[in-house]
Amino acid sequence: MDGLPPAVGAAPHVVMLLGAARRRRLLDGLAGEQSRAAVALDDTAAFMSDYADETDGVFHLGPPVMPAQEFYDPRETADPTYELAYWSFGLELAGRFRERRGLPRDEAAERVRAAMAPPTVHHGRYAAVAGEAETRPDDHPSMLMAYGFVPASPAVDPATMRATLDWALENWQWDSAWGWDFPVMAMTAARMADADAAVDVLLRDAWKNRYDAAGHNPQMGSFLPLYLPGNGGVLAAVSLMVAGWRGGPELPGIPTDGWVVAHEGLVPWPAGEGQG
Repeated sequence: MDGLPPAVGAAPHVVMLLGAARRRRLLDGLAGEQSRAAVALDDTAAFMSDYADETDGVFHLGPPVMPAQEFYDPRETADPTYELAYWSFGLELAGRFRERRGLPRDEAAERVRAAMAPPTVHHGRYAAVAGEAETRPDDHPSMLMAYGFVPASPAVDPATMRATLDWALENWQWDSAWGWDFPVMAMTAARMADADAAVDVLLRDAWKNRYDAAGHNPQMGSFLPLYLPGNGGVLAAVSLMVAGWRGGPELPGIPTDGWVVAHEGLVPWPAGEGQG
């Protein structure tokens, strides 16, 4: 392979966003299914199932693979926790979309989904990737996305994720974090029913967690004067903290000690795997 391997953590975005669009249409009283999205859904699921590598009946991501926490050597990295959880979620939701169209699930995609490698656990916490003795506490805390940005799934244990969040909040090197990392932590805290931690980390005073008068999120001064993942992360985190998820508590990321929040037009997130 020439150059660096792909950062595949974005591949399931197509399925996730089409699920969000469907929920919006249903809330607006419109038909939930859009046939023009079928090709994008099926092609995405085909790539995801083809990319996974089978060893002894278990499907792995990499090596090589570029994890969202990009400080690991992509030539040797395998099974990043966030990507494993998102793969499982995306393939399940893609299968449900096919069923809604009156079609059977794709056999290859189902085979991969049912036998994905489990996330690696060290010291009672989720590791960022497999094969590393310790998780680096710098750059993106991407393993937290496996239960926060990504809904609950059988592959991720809430108690283990709670321990992972506590460790990250205590040990992360904040000056190394990027603009979307603070919303990521807030989303996981909201899923863990810790509204105080969600607000605290979303608003944390850190070098790369600041927004200027134009709404930009500069990361390296004039070298990177705007950083749209930060803006997108804030929007995603606030919507989860306020609108919550299907069947979940009201305002799950908002403390109950005097906060008054009004909102409209926000669509609840999926509560679990396959919802969308």
